[in-house]
Amino acid sequence: MRILIAGVALLALSTAGFSQEAKTQIKKKTIEYTNPSSGSEMYGAYCAVCHGVDGKGTGPAASALKKTPSNLTLLTKKNNGKFPILAIQAMIQGDNSPSAHGSRDMPMWGDIFRSVSSSPAVVELRVRNLREYIQSLQEK
Repeated sequence: MRILIAGVALLALSTAGFSQEAKTQIKKKTIEYTNPSSGSEMYGAYCAVCHGVDGKGTGPAASALKKTPSNLTLLTKKNNGKFPILAIQAMIQGDNSPSAHGSRDMPMWGDIFRSVSSSPAVVELRVRNLREYIQSLQEK
């Protein structure tokens, strides 16, 4: 199942070789269905392009964003040793204000997840599993 959502999935395209001032650009991409039970699969499909496969904020699209993506591996460390469950859940769902994230470069995944499934339970499952996967990335 594929759903077209403008500005959702980001793809970094390098224009290197065309000029010395070539810059990474963001291209809108069709969002693909992922297994709601797999936080890892959702992270790879939706988050890694900006936050990087390792979660450190160095994905291929990171340099084209207004604000550098967060290093997701340091969330617990920056929160006095406790993973900020509610804050991360709000960030994924898009419940936060743009100023809390720095910009609205990050898609509001809650809205996107609702467009993929009309079931509130499936949307909640997606948010929970993605949040738990991000929690698994924390530096020890």
